[in-house]
Amino acid sequence: MQVLIGALGSGLLLASASAEETGLESYLDAVRIEYGLPALAAALVKDGVVVSAAATGTRVHDRDMPVTISDRFHIGSNTKSMTATLAGMLVEERKLRWDSRVGEVLGDDVEDMSQSLANATLEQLLSHSSGIPGDTDELIELYFSNAAFDDNPIEQRLHALDAWKHHELVIPDGSPFQYSNFGYMIAGMMLEKASGTPWEQMMHERIFAPLGMESAGLGPQATYGLIDAALGHRVAPDGSVTAMLWGPAADIPPVMAPAGNAHMSILDYAEWAGWNAGKATRGPRLVEPETLQRIQAVHVQTPLRENPPPGTPGTGGYGLGWSSVAFDWAGKPLLTHNGSNSMNLARIVVDTERDLAIVVTTNFPGAAANRAAGMVIEHLYASHAD
Repeated sequence: MQVLIGALGSGLLLASASAEETGLESYLDAVRIEYGLPALAAALVKDGVVVSAAATGTRVHDRDMPVTISDRFHIGSNTKSMTATLAGMLVEERKLRWDSRVGEVLGDDVEDMSQSLANATLEQLLSHSSGIPGDTDELIELYFSNAAFDDNPIEQRLHALDAWKHHELVIPDGSPFQYSNFGYMIAGMMLEKASGTPWEQMMHERIFAPLGMESAGLGPQATYGLIDAALGHRVAPDGSVTAMLWGPAADIPPVMAPAGNAHMSILDYAEWAGWNAGKATRGPRLVEPETLQRIQAVHVQTPLRENPPPGTPGTGGYGLGWSSVAFDWAGKPLLTHNGSNSMNLARIVVDTERDLAIVVTTNFPGAAANRAAGMVIEHLYASHAD
């Protein structure tokens, strides 16, 4: 394992190498082998300091290509909290309001949308409570349309919304929560319209750069033509495993980007986690603490879902890009989120009371990967929550 000493990004520090780091590497390797994962990485941040971090395994299943602590991993839907933070920035700049409506912002570009869609608010989109459904067959067809080869992502998103605009939104009985990637795509469109800047550019300029997340990017984690990151893997129904190199098949379509296509090293992911754990009281000042508090606060209750797909919440409350879940081993609700593009998996847990955060990433999808990441989180939390 490679261990660095000194400043990380703009705010966090990484403690010097110790028996603790060596122990974490050994522990991660044992978990990785037990659950059949190619690679596994984790980091714990306490009071703005990375006190433990390691990466183990291989970039490609069944090949000897060891990962390093600097390898990029895909974080999937954990990108959503970054999209919500961009929204908070624009709200503070008075370019948007939390109750800005889809029709109010996008009506000139997408005419004649249904009244219920036009009335959906930014806050509802970010909390999955607008009435927009999950990924239906129709929406999946829109994500994978041929527009990917004809237009830039901004235009692709406009075409997708225009094709779906006549649907009336239906809020379920009980909780209004419906985990909706399409809703996050629309929220990203609202940010683009209000700022005059593509969502992808805002991510680099307003999230990655200020936090010093030099490894962070969007789309497949490997450089085109190189195996320089922990590649994601696709698992076929017969159990066969294929490493996904680069290009369109290695990630979700760009039209969906605001819902989850970021990648970064475990150390840069720890940078994001630590900034959130510090409640925006440490630099850089992306948003005011009051704005981050609203982003992290519960806005809607998540109905209990049996065996939800890895990457989607199964219980607890939901804020804006964050779940709030009462884990048995923590004794209280913690901020959390899972992310998966069906080829990778990432998990994050944030304890703002203790200024502590844990991030875990693997380049493998599925329930076993989710269980392995959960085991690592519980282990690290128990070791450092005093």
